[in-house]
Amino acid sequence: MTTLKISDGLVKDDLLVVGLVSTNTKGGIAIESGDLALDSKSLLASLLEMGATGKADEVTKMPGGPARLMVFTGLGPKSSTYSHEVLRRAAGSASRALAGNSGATFALPTRDLAGVSAVAEGAALGAYVFNDFRGSSKDSHKSALKSATIFSKLAGKSEAKEITNRASIIAKYTHLVRDLINTPPSHLTPDSFTKKLAASFKAAGGAKAGLKITIWDEKQLKSQGFGGIIGVGQGSANPPRLLYISYTPKAKNVKRFALVGKGITFDTGGLNLKPGFGMEAMKCDMSGAAAVCAATLAIAELALPVAIDCWAPLAENMPSDTATRPSDVITIFGGKTVEVLNPDAEGRLVLADAMVKAQSGKNKLDGMIDVATLTGAQVVALGTRTGAVMTNNQSFSDSFIAIAKETGEQFWPMPLPVELRASLDSPVADIANRGDKNGGMMVAGLFLKEFVSDDLPWLHLDIAGPAFNEGKPHGYTPVGGTGVSMRSLVRLVEQA
Repeated sequence: MTTLKISDGLVKDDLLVVGLVSTNTKGGIAIESGDLALDSKSLLASLLEMGATGKADEVTKMPGGPARLMVFTGLGPKSSTYSHEVLRRAAGSASRALAGNSGATFALPTRDLAGVSAVAEGAALGAYVFNDFRGSSKDSHKSALKSATIFSKLAGKSEAKEITNRASIIAKYTHLVRDLINTPPSHLTPDSFTKKLAASFKAAGGAKAGLKITIWDEKQLKSQGFGGIIGVGQGSANPPRLLYISYTPKAKNVKRFALVGKGITFDTGGLNLKPGFGMEAMKCDMSGAAAVCAATLAIAELALPVAIDCWAPLAENMPSDTATRPSDVITIFGGKTVEVLNPDAEGRLVLADAMVKAQSGKNKLDGMIDVATLTGAQVVALGTRTGAVMTNNQSFSDSFIAIAKETGEQFWPMPLPVELRASLDSPVADIANRGDKNGGMMVAGLFLKEFVSDDLPWLHLDIAGPAFNEGKPHGYTPVGGTGVSMRSLVRLVEQA
């Protein structure tokens, strides 16, 4: 994990990261080094000869200046102010490019403590590699940047230490989500997922931090009526689990939120077998569960005065002679029956169990958020970098969208058209798990809405596209698991 510091003293690192921007003049560029004064004239001449443009995601390295190596990270067009996300991505691009190095100082144009926080967060988020399963080739792959010092005249403020501490916690738990997603399904089953989270639970402080963990095994799930989780997981040799993590702060009379995450550790589609091409990415189908669990641990480590009930329904969706068949009827926790027309629409089944369970406790909830890589239709509608938000409470959705904009996570509101609900009607059960294929993302949201009390503010986040990056790395986002939604969930609780 990258060590973060803030300083306004001498630059001691061998590597110095500064911003580079494009100007209005043709081919023009300028250096943006924030509070660090630089003699930029000679540097600009060399940069122009090297073809540097200052565009976003561009990183140019050059020896000389006040450090052994100058690193210029693109901020895009020159501006009097740069958004926090521009700074976050620029810092992330630089720290990705500096893998294998021990330390770097980041001098970027920050105007306030929030900007400093964005740079610290971006530097830590970008300093991520996943080499856990490399064998003979491990030595040839670089490790993440070990330390990052944020240069700012605000370093002497009392809040500076708090900024680096928060950024470190956010990065640590984002990396946990990424690690879980990137772990191959041969090593991440429902049972091993719970064991990995139990270890992280202890590292976050366990009971002393106000945390509690409970795990239901397949026998308990079956006897207590969790038909969705059992129905999805019964075709696999790796039995399902339900993981519950609660966080109770020391403060009294606090708000309480339920976080529910889809945890399909591998999704073959069951008896509705998916095409072989691209199925390897289905190890990411537990991204929602990883995000809500990590967010809960981060909230506890930050000691935020909001109570959290976190639920992760975990199953492996496999085809076998014991797998759920198309047209089977299962009973969700609480008694509602579902005709399973498509065993590959399995995420909504495990979520339904957990969502009903989340509402069955004695404590009143102020809101519930479920997070899931739920539908391919989400990717068709919004692409691979933007998640969808559906809700039964417009103000709750508006608040989350504003928070996501602040954290730099891209989400877009989508409706739940009432006319699509009829397509989920079943001739033999209370509801079917498949409806109209047109608007499939919203149909899935309508299915989940059936399991939410009308008076409970609820958000459904479909992150099928942005949860797993199969393209090139960009900003602070690596290839593979991204950790999307974790930061916004933490920020939501901070603002609550």
